[in-house]
Amino acid sequence: MTYTGNKHMLPIANKPMLMYGFDQIRVAGIKEIGVILGPLQEGIVEALGDGSKYDVKITYIDQPDPKGIAHAVLISRGFLGDSPFVVHLGDNLLKDSVPELGQEFLKSDSDATVVLTKVKDPSRFGVVQIENGRIVKLVEKPKEYISDLALAGVYFFRPSIFAAIEKLKPSWRNELEITDAIQKLLDMGGKIGYHEVSGWWKDTGRPEDILEANQLVLRDLKLLVEGKIEKGVSVSGNVEVGEGSIVHTDTALRGPVIVGENSEIGDGARVGPYTSIGSRVKILGAEIENSIVLDGTVVNCRERITDSIIGKNSRIVSDPAHQSAGRKFVVGESTFVSL
Repeated sequence: MTYTGNKHMLPIANKPMLMYGFDQIRVAGIKEIGVILGPLQEGIVEALGDGSKYDVKITYIDQPDPKGIAHAVLISRGFLGDSPFVVHLGDNLLKDSVPELGQEFLKSDSDATVVLTKVKDPSRFGVVQIENGRIVKLVEKPKEYISDLALAGVYFFRPSIFAAIEKLKPSWRNELEITDAIQKLLDMGGKIGYHEVSGWWKDTGRPEDILEANQLVLRDLKLLVEGKIEKGVSVSGNVEVGEGSIVHTDTALRGPVIVGENSEIGDGARVGPYTSIGSRVKILGAEIENSIVLDGTVVNCRERITDSIIGKNSRIVSDPAHQSAGRKFVVGESTFVSL
């Protein structure tokens, strides 16, 4: 997916994943937002612009080499000045309220507050060790188990974090790790608060994570039909059908399902549950569940497709003489698949 575009623009429930954190920050009343741009920038500036359409001011900050989150914070010092600030990773989705957490941080005397969540595989994350209600140790991707509480990609800081970052040396990944920066701040006598996630959190590092994030967001979907659902369509659960889209007779939508604008579902197709269909998509004859189909794609086959991510402007067609128990795809954009 990310050979041809920026991961942060991949849609979760037809909304770029970047926008979930962006909207949380905006709702918190933060009017000045810095966006760190790496080497793959496709779609981000086009989506956010200067921020005026969202009633915020956006400053773009280039980080051409992946030198770590702490490095990204350090190069933003001129933008951040002496203000307290929040760092929200663009590929993390968090149901807990960032506005409420921000208010709690401002009322506290902490130098930093981190958001934590329990994970099954701590070796993939920055992890914290807590004793008697206080953080005593932070380790990035620990080789030995110290805790199952991982940093959830949302951090609140005061300017004291800069002095800690300046004392860091690059890790084995040649990055300035934010985990090490917080540990250094702790070593310097800084006060570190924490909040353990009560809702859901999702890091979208793998295709299965993206699909699970899609499920989590779709669970809160409300019924909304701006397009047309013809008579005879079987609809169960909550569905959202965008303007200009049409769902033909003798098809089925099993919610939660979201369909973008100007799409078509027909020829006996079955869509859902937990499925996002983008805009200008055609689904003809296929049965699709727990999947994400991006804009401009055509799926015209008598196949059952599950647990799949299908990139933009792709085509999947099949010989009707061949049937299968189920297909599984992670298909990049502009791809053609014949079954």
